Amino acid sequence: MEVEYQEDYIRNSRGVQLFTCRWLPFSSPKALVFLCHGYGMECSSFMRGCGVKLACAGYAVFGIDYEGHGRSRGARCYIKKFDNIIADCYDFFKSICVQEEYRDKRRFLYGESMGGAVSLLLHNKDPYFWNGAVLVAPMCKISEKVKPHPLVVNLLTRVEELIPKWKIVPTKDVIDSAFKDPVKREEIRHNKLIYQDKPRLKTALEMLRTSMSLEDSLHEVTLPFFVLHGEADTVTDPEVSIALYEKAGSRDKTIKLYPGMWHGLTSGEPDENIEIVFADIIAWLDKHTEIGDSVSSVQRPTHAFDNGVVRLVTSAASQENARKKQEPRRTKSYGRYFCGLRGLRLQHHSAM
Repeated sequence: MEVEYQEDYIRNSRGVQLFTCRWLPFSSPKALVFLCHGYGMECSSFMRGCGVKLACAGYAVFGIDYEGHGRSRGARCYIKKFDNIIADCYDFFKSICVQEEYRDKRRFLYGESMGGAVSLLLHNKDPYFWNGAVLVAPMCKISEKVKPHPLVVNLLTRVEELIPKWKIVPTKDVIDSAFKDPVKREEIRHNKLIYQDKPRLKTALEMLRTSMSLEDSLHEVTLPFFVLHGEADTVTDPEVSIALYEKAGSRDKTIKLYPGMWHGLTSGEPDENIEIVFADIIAWLDKHTEIGDSVSSVQRPTHAFDNGVVRLVTSAASQENARKKQEPRRTKSYGRYFCGLRGLRLQHHSAM
């Protein structure tokens, strides 16, 4: 299937130039998918595979590099306020949705690692706007294993306004532990658009506060979602995704754990594993594009395995509980294609 790729630049409400891109099928898209990338990452190159695969499946896919990330302007990987990321994504994504050719299309968020937190906060900002979310190893809770001591947080908070951009958080190179395939790992390491330096102080604290806030509000998540996580992920704890699944108030929620897979489910695994993951993502999107506003069954994982992935079975009790709940500028074309967070402690990961 032939896919068109486009790039454009916009300005946010603070006057900063931001990079945006999109992958479009040449037929009318089934639905819209909006990419939220991880910390230190970017859309045009790192998430190209995702954009192409989803567009080849018939979806219009849109991405934006956060301020300071990728090809967007701003201090490199400096997050002054996490709310700024949410506001920029919200404004850009909504500007797409109101276009005449897309007004009647269903709208899905897609977030990887820190992008999972962005997706959940976009949902919180407008709970009834989005039709669903795909969350890949999302950052939405601090693992109890590595939660920083309050005294440490208090000490860093006292100096964050004095040295907000200082790169003083000791860094563990996460690329080696996030991406299993050695060839893909080296391609990612040589991507100059990916931030691989030490995190800035205020950035680390903003991510910490965001994770803790999300942890306290997981029950407020009500949109349909599909959360995916590698069981061998050492960057974001799989227990975080399980907590999201168990605590979310969504009537329609699915979790899938992949034995032996790492953090980079869609970009760092061997090709055969990536194909399995995207087949699951596309199947979920197809189902939720076709069903309209109906509610699908809630699913829980079993410990039975099929071809290296967790097999999902429907829980009758979960379905019964779910039934009882109340749910209360034009772009420039550039070409065509053919078809995380294990805790913000003093040692912090450099990219997710």
